[in-house]
Amino acid sequence: MPSLTIENYVKAIYLLAQCEAERAVATGQIAASLGVLPGTVTSMLKTLDESNLATYTPYEGVRLTPSGRALALRVLRRHRLIEQFLSHTLNLTWDEVHEEAEHMEHAVSDALIDRIDAFLGHPTTDPHGDPIPRADGTVDTANDRPLTTCTVGDSFRVCRVVDQSSEFLRYLSQVGVEIGTHGSLVASDAARNQLTIRLSTGERTISHDRAAKLMVY
Repeated sequence: MPSLTIENYVKAIYLLAQCEAERAVATGQIAASLGVLPGTVTSMLKTLDESNLATYTPYEGVRLTPSGRALALRVLRRHRLIEQFLSHTLNLTWDEVHEEAEHMEHAVSDALIDRIDAFLGHPTTDPHGDPIPRADGTVDTANDRPLTTCTVGDSFRVCRVVDQSSEFLRYLSQVGVEIGTHGSLVASDAARNQLTIRLSTGERTISHDRAAKLMVY
């Protein structure tokens, strides 16, 4: 059975690869994501390579093998279903569920996760809008785009948030943005690095950096 550390690494590599359009993930990116030293990452990448979970090339980066990708999706399935379960049954807010799921994802069996999935009615997304991998290892591709790609006058619906830190999610709650929120882009000010959006509760100004973390339809 894979260790907690191995599960965390393959999950981090998978998520970073999504951001890099499936290119090799650099050691430094993994170190920053997991909060460890680059040397520690290099040692673990060699272990993943020897275990046929990843292909590691020094000075180039790492790619998951099919086995590594399958393991990463199993971990993500556990994580995202736990988030949805905590939100649905205990009414935890979307800024609370991520950290709890980080701890619980390694302690539950796939059989229990399947029971949770059935209990919840087989949800397709978690509280942050991320797709939940299925038991067969498949996962839907998100067909969304960053809010920053909208042009003035475009209408949008928030469908996913890529920054799941508690601070950012609490900020969104304060300005009235959540999954499913409808709005329109009123103005884009490049000089001030900010966008103005109109929601049902009124107009809000949001920085370009924060808007880039909001995925919309």
